[in-house]
Amino acid sequence: MMEDVTARRQTQAELSDTMARLRQSMEQAILAMARIVEVRDPYTAGHQERVARLARAISQTLGLPEDEVSGIYYASLVHDIGKISVPGEILSKPGRLSDAEFALIRMHPEAGYDIVRSVDFPWPVKDIVLQHHERIDGSGYPAGLAGDEISYGATIVAVADVVEAMSSHRPYRPALGLDAALDEIRKNRGRLYDPGVVDACESVVSARGLDALISSTP
Repeated sequence: MMEDVTARRQTQAELSDTMARLRQSMEQAILAMARIVEVRDPYTAGHQERVARLARAISQTLGLPEDEVSGIYYASLVHDIGKISVPGEILSKPGRLSDAEFALIRMHPEAGYDIVRSVDFPWPVKDIVLQHHERIDGSGYPAGLAGDEISYGATIVAVADVVEAMSSHRPYRPALGLDAALDEIRKNRGRLYDPGVVDACESVVSARGLDALISSTP
């Protein structure tokens, strides 16, 4: 009997160790993908990391389980990976994009989905990559999803994405500032953005400050 218990415990320990190593491998795969984007487009790389940190803070404020928080964080690190399919001269263009150029930019969620979908991540990475530009009223892209059709993680990344992007310098414009970013999500609360996510974002930014949030260590 004691031998059976000992063997069972050893098997469980080995299984736990295997699962931990598998999870670590998945995390390393995400980080490797993020580094690919960094080489291709430094603006996008820094943006992804800052969005990931803000999305993690929002998720924690919402009280999500730690594993779900981790999944949203890692998905955020590669949410714009599809931009590696966009010509560099478009990504770094200092002026206004043409309609054709903007159409190429709008294809990046699907391009990113094609990159990550073959990897069986333990988190909904592919859904977040595909849906982070969807809006709850159905006006987003690429599929025009609305409401509960959009994964909750994607609604969190959508808010973090907008706030970080508007607060940061981009090749085609200077930073608009945090106040403008918060005004954007506030005025579109319940229309474009999930109300609870907007409230959580405002709460955590007010309590901790955006700069502290996005410069914090992983």
